Amino acid sequence: MAANGERWLSEREQRAWRSFITMQMELQSKLNRQLLADTGLSESDYAVLVHLSEAPGGRLRIFQLRAHLQWEKTRLTHHLGRMARRGLVEREPCVTDPRGAFIQITESGLEEITRAAPKHVSHVRRLVVDVLTPEQFDTLGQLSDLIRAAFDQETDPCDTEADPDDAERLPCDG
Repeated sequence: MAANGERWLSEREQRAWRSFITMQMELQSKLNRQLLADTGLSESDYAVLVHLSEAPGGRLRIFQLRAHLQWEKTRLTHHLGRMARRGLVEREPCVTDPRGAFIQITESGLEEITRAAPKHVSHVRRLVVDVLTPEQFDTLGQLSDLIRAAFDQETDPCDTEADPDDAERLPCDG
């Protein structure tokens, strides 16, 4: 036991945890480098474009996009600005909520994600899917879902930022 009453990880737990963390960092790094080399899109660009391309009408409220990406407000704002300057997305006012806005994928953004997706999926398949048996891949999905479900039981101590566009209470269907 640690001095504060917390349980330390056993040697077995620590080995598994560190292996998981290292694998996750290396995988993200490899996928990001490959995506950038293949398409000129960063992993962050790709994530934004995926969510917008899958959204009805290719647009989401900023608070919705932030919830999907789990990014800090400042990071999202700056990144969307860079993507807008490159013509991948555009900001549209929300007619029913003057404080809110939509982020819309542009035709150029849609072309980029359409071009990038097959290449990215190929790398995901090569680095993860094809390394595992179908049963192992199913287990990976089940374990991921189980861990993510535990997140719902936790409160985020950093989620105190008041932002009118984050509030789901704001109506906007325009």
